[in-house]
Amino acid sequence: MTLPVFSRTLVSGLLALSVMTSAFADDFVEQAKQRIADATQPWHHWSGPITGPAAQADKQVLFVAADLRNSGVLGVSEGVQDAARAIGWKLRVLDGQGSISGRTAALNQALALKPDGIILGGFDAHEQAAAISKVRAANIPMVGWHAGPGAGAMPAEGLFVNVTTDPTEVAKIAAYYAVAQSDGKAGVVIFTDSLYTVATAKSDAMAEVIKQCSGCTLLEVQDTPLAETSTRMPQLTTSLLQRHGDKWNYALGINDLYFDFIGPSLSRVGRKPEEPPFSLSAGDGSESAFQRIRKSRYQVATVPEPLNLHGWQLIDELNRAFAGEQPSGYVTAVHLVTPQNVEFDGGERNTFDPDNGYAAAYSKIWKH
Repeated sequence: MTLPVFSRTLVSGLLALSVMTSAFADDFVEQAKQRIADATQPWHHWSGPITGPAAQADKQVLFVAADLRNSGVLGVSEGVQDAARAIGWKLRVLDGQGSISGRTAALNQALALKPDGIILGGFDAHEQAAAISKVRAANIPMVGWHAGPGAGAMPAEGLFVNVTTDPTEVAKIAAYYAVAQSDGKAGVVIFTDSLYTVATAKSDAMAEVIKQCSGCTLLEVQDTPLAETSTRMPQLTTSLLQRHGDKWNYALGINDLYFDFIGPSLSRVGRKPEEPPFSLSAGDGSESAFQRIRKSRYQVATVPEPLNLHGWQLIDELNRAFAGEQPSGYVTAVHLVTPQNVEFDGGERNTFDPDNGYAAAYSKIWKH
């Protein structure tokens, strides 16, 4: 039987479209694999600033932490302390203890102590707009770590600069990993916390990548508070398994903290540590995450922040503010930790601490 001309044309068109769609899908997966290959390279060379103002003398600085129980915030605070000693400043750390009211109280205490500068450690500047307005009125320079949705100057919020690896790129790498490792067949649940602007930016970016993968499925986005992970994640994990079953093979989170509590829940329903759903995080690279990745226990990757390096950068940026200069413009590149590279760049100590000489580079700037 011979098909009519219009039918043959239609079939030919559909076949061509199918081939094009398949080629596009293959290209996207290959692109994801190349992005992962680039992001897993070791950091051997310093790519940050090599010039800047000499150390401004006799400064007293306060680090206002969102919550020192958060390993990311704690790691940055330790880097700030190391850098403050190197530059010769007095430093005091105040803990917001994981609540909005606690952070408000810490900022008000910081203002009362009349420091030369303040560092916001791990909370959104918009959340504390009222308290920050008082700091601005007192003409106290401020810098922040993860204080907004992007890296760089934040003049509208009163921050000289916000230090962070580009959250959008961090999130995309996590999603690309799911695409690459599944060969374009990931079934994804994303965990986020809408209390933080940066978390929403990350989860949106992850969702965008998964949606571009024609063979992948975004099963759902779960908005669940980081502060309540220990109580919420066990039941939530069970509910997600009941709802999606084996379709759920990747869990993407805006923070490693979610995955501190997902493993026991999976174990109770008979899922082995090396079986899906595989967890991977778009920040911050906690000690427990490194241990899970090394032992292949439910988590396969994390996109960590170089916490100690960021602490040194915060001190350098604040020094530039004191000197009346512009921010350095430095933004750290994205790095992905997997079982294959977990022992490099500080991984043997369960942290991402690049072997690129950043402390010596900053010390040289300050002592010129």
